[in-house]
Amino acid sequence: MARPEINRSGEIEVFVRVVEAGSFSAAARALRMTPSAVSKLIARLETRLGARLISRSTRRLQLTPEGAAFHDNGVRILADMEAAEREAAAGAAPRGRLRVNSYVPFGQHRLMPLLPRFLERYPEISVETVLTDSVIDLMEERADVAIRAGPLRESRLVARKLGQSRMVVVAAPAYLEARGTPRTPAELTSHNLLAFGFVRHIDGLPFVDAKGAPIMIPIAGNAMVSDGEAMRLTTLAGAGIARLARWHVEPDIAAGRLVQLLEEFNPGDEEQTHAVYVGQGKHLPARVRAFLDFLAETVRL
Repeated sequence: MARPEINRSGEIEVFVRVVEAGSFSAAARALRMTPSAVSKLIARLETRLGARLISRSTRRLQLTPEGAAFHDNGVRILADMEAAEREAAAGAAPRGRLRVNSYVPFGQHRLMPLLPRFLERYPEISVETVLTDSVIDLMEERADVAIRAGPLRESRLVARKLGQSRMVVVAAPAYLEARGTPRTPAELTSHNLLAFGFVRHIDGLPFVDAKGAPIMIPIAGNAMVSDGEAMRLTTLAGAGIARLARWHVEPDIAAGRLVQLLEEFNPGDEEQTHAVYVGQGKHLPARVRAFLDFLAETVRL
């Protein structure tokens, strides 16, 4: 027996309407369906997914955890479908709201200065930007693109590399005058090493010794910060020694506001920056593809 064709977009729309309306009957009226038809469709959807989406044990509809996740994803899918239809009707001209999440240093020093050029090039796109060094879930936050530094961990996301930058250890002249300049990695144990207040992929400052063997210096200090830009500002204020991407502190080094330290022991590792997003190729909304192409064209790290 042939398997009946499944209208997944129709199922998602009905489910989202039920959640938003708060009942099967209200959703049925909005969709011009009977309540029994709506109820049967939701039951078929749950059977196909193998998961209960809505709890029916009370008079009031209540979403299960699986139902809440499916609703959030469904809202996004319907919005993307609507945007795709608008773009196709308008000759695929990039338009609509673009939600971008970026780690703080990149957002402040690269993204925000470039944003006026992007908006001038694509006047039909509006951009909503959030800057944070916390790793967000793109689906939960309904972000189109996230700019991230460091190693990538989420395989379900598509990544586009924007560049990389060598890591350097720096301190302000005022700090070095007061505490002395370390000549070897071992001397850092008597210095104030600035730390991040979130989990990093490494637990210390990596170096190599005179023979090229790796060394890891534990981070110990009396100041912790929430993001890379706060780390830069704290270092500039003379609070301690930090390790940051070279692109981030290049102007400070050139101007003498920061001094580069222990370069002969630098392992030469680089911090990579990627734009990550959900979906790929021809399925990308035009606004997202335009933004990714713009970043690849203009960003220099």
